[in-house]
Amino acid sequence: MREVWTTGRIRAAEDVVLARTQPGALMRRAAFAVSVHAARMLRERSGRVAGCRVALLVGAGNNGGDALWAGAFLRRRGVGVTAVLLAPDKTHTEGLAALRRAGGRVVTAADVSSERSDGDSNALATADLVIDGIVGLAARGGLRPDAAALVERVTAPIIAVDLPSGVDPDTGAVTGPAVAAAATVTFGAYKPLHVLAPAASRCGEVHLIDIGLRPELGEPDFRVLDPGDVAARLPLPKPADDKYTQGVVGVAAGGSTYPGAAVLTTSGAVLTKSGMVRYAGSAADVVRARWPEVIATGSLSDAGRVQAWVTGPGLGTASGARETVREVLAADVPVIADADAVNLLAAHPDLWDAREPGTPLVLTPHEREFARLAGDIGDDHVAAVVAAAKRCDAVVLLKGHSTVIADQDGRVLVHYTGRAWPATAGSGDVLSGIIGALLAAGVEPLFAAGCAAWLHDSAAAIAASGAPTPASLIAEAIPAAIRALEPKT
Repeated sequence: MREVWTTGRIRAAEDVVLARTQPGALMRRAAFAVSVHAARMLRERSGRVAGCRVALLVGAGNNGGDALWAGAFLRRRGVGVTAVLLAPDKTHTEGLAALRRAGGRVVTAADVSSERSDGDSNALATADLVIDGIVGLAARGGLRPDAAALVERVTAPIIAVDLPSGVDPDTGAVTGPAVAAAATVTFGAYKPLHVLAPAASRCGEVHLIDIGLRPELGEPDFRVLDPGDVAARLPLPKPADDKYTQGVVGVAAGGSTYPGAAVLTTSGAVLTKSGMVRYAGSAADVVRARWPEVIATGSLSDAGRVQAWVTGPGLGTASGARETVREVLAADVPVIADADAVNLLAAHPDLWDAREPGTPLVLTPHEREFARLAGDIGDDHVAAVVAAAKRCDAVVLLKGHSTVIADQDGRVLVHYTGRAWPATAGSGDVLSGIIGALLAAGVEPLFAAGCAAWLHDSAAAIAASGAPTPASLIAEAIPAAIRALEPKT
């Protein structure tokens, strides 16, 4: 499980470690790691390290110092290194001295921006690799015009020190010009920008370097599930299990206008290995034709007992749909409310009264549905989802390129892969069915939502393996791909 901390907490931990560490030792350790990854990228790109050319974009402060020390280490390996100083009077003194001792060259941003044509002023244009040390974790907002102009001149791959300059380290927002890195080397702990869109897409491959911060960090601000975490939480049938003990999930979705939503939601539940799926609604015949093993009825009163309900996809917002949501919430079992159910809860506050206090509820809005339910998201998606989860006393899963999930206790999971495959009509219906199956099987709501997001995204990637574009993927292909993700016993 990947753990993530906000930058304020990381900087506080760094202060503790720095106080008991020899001056400059942490910077040299971090910079050496940058140089190692830079050398690997050079070798992969050109088949060699010695004789290659590296340019350093050096801002003020410690981030620029990391870049300068990395340049000094690369010089020792025979790399030609030129540092471009954006703030010559604020450049890290020790780092600059180390680079000069190693034989590195130094120019100012003004030199590079001029019409000169000598080798030093062309350092960015001729570099095989560029190291981004423009700004550090304290920076906010996009790059300043002079820095942005330098970045525009870069044609080689960029390796970022801690973060691609110009992105917000805590929210992942990109509000102006910013570096797009091929790789990022970060120190001590993962920061929010490494897993939150859109910044995460600018990080490239992220390499974490241990500098001894973990004992000082405490509990993470949020976590990212990995395949092992998901596999460990998936309910596998035991020898004594039957269709009832493995979880019975009910689906109240779709209808005569959107019968496909009923089929897709049910498909997600069936193929996530629910012990039994019961469908209740006017699309019963369509669901039964697709899944003969589903107990499909026309009304909730005839559906029978379930361990969790899924409602909302394709339900509409008319009075009949409103009463369906009310009845599901009153059933005193965990509920997943998606799509139209979220819109109905936003538009009709009295529906909340039907829910038994403390009954698990998972809300799965996209951004527009979230805005109706909880107001404008803003740049800080994590903070917005945490606030909504506490206000609604529920688990809230905000869909997006970074799926953010929070529960009412403030725990947060984030799922990010950068893939666009799940962004297709009906895909969210499948996700709801997956969550429903996991909830019915007894998985804790926060992790039911988190594991479902991972399964859904991974299944979409498998389903899309032969599709030429994200738009050519159809949601119906996602449930079938879930089978390929089943843990082997």
